Amino acid sequence: MTYGWIDSHAHLMEEELYDDVEGILNRSKEVGLSRILTVCVNLEQVKKALILQEKYSMLDLAFGFHPEDVDMIDESKIDALEALLKSGKLVALGEIGLDYYWVKDNKEKQKKLFERQLELANQYQVPVLIHMREASQDTYDILKKHVIVRGGIMHCYSGSAELAKQFIALGFYISIAGTVTFKNANTVKEVVKKLPLESLLIETDAPFLTPVPFRGKKNEPAYVVYTGQEICLLKDLSEETLKEAITKNYQKLLQVNF
Repeated sequence: MTYGWIDSHAHLMEEELYDDVEGILNRSKEVGLSRILTVCVNLEQVKKALILQEKYSMLDLAFGFHPEDVDMIDESKIDALEALLKSGKLVALGEIGLDYYWVKDNKEKQKKLFERQLELANQYQVPVLIHMREASQDTYDILKKHVIVRGGIMHCYSGSAELAKQFIALGFYISIAGTVTFKNANTVKEVVKKLPLESLLIETDAPFLTPVPFRGKKNEPAYVVYTGQEICLLKDLSEETLKEAITKNYQKLLQVNF
């Protein structure tokens, strides 16, 4: 069997990507991508993504309320998220979590939204995509308290290898973004070297965090190849070995077949 690359986290519905989404998806196919997890951050994006998915079977959909948007979330939006989970159209809930970098004055409110969505994930038995920025201890404490039945992904992981192992013990995969290609990204490179293949995924977080050699430009799923190639160098692997591992990890977590 021939395995393709997988982008386990891309924001295709963001305006700067959606305006050229067909070109982006065609370029992804050209470089050997087999799957893209499309992460939506609001209900309007979900509606567009569901329509796009009818045309492109390589897309899987996730949706959740980002901590930066906590002040805009009311019960009606939580109800809409629950309806989507009930429909079975989402393979994961996220990205959700804590962000103490951009927003510092509503930590308790963020925690409550985070916990509410974790409860929904368990109720509907879906994995979660975790956003964690300058909130490592609180994120870990909450995930340890709310054990997620289906596990999840530590999205765009930037913490230590030791902390990564603790998240793995809770049932999470560690997803590496384009930052691993940056010259001074020593912590992320160390994570890649120390963690087993069985716990790794790769992503772009497009349109953000563009890898070298396109750093500073708009990111897109096709560039996940550069992240994968850097991981192969760091772990002394063939591309086929990495592609097979991330495919099996992705399929196992999200329970999708392709």
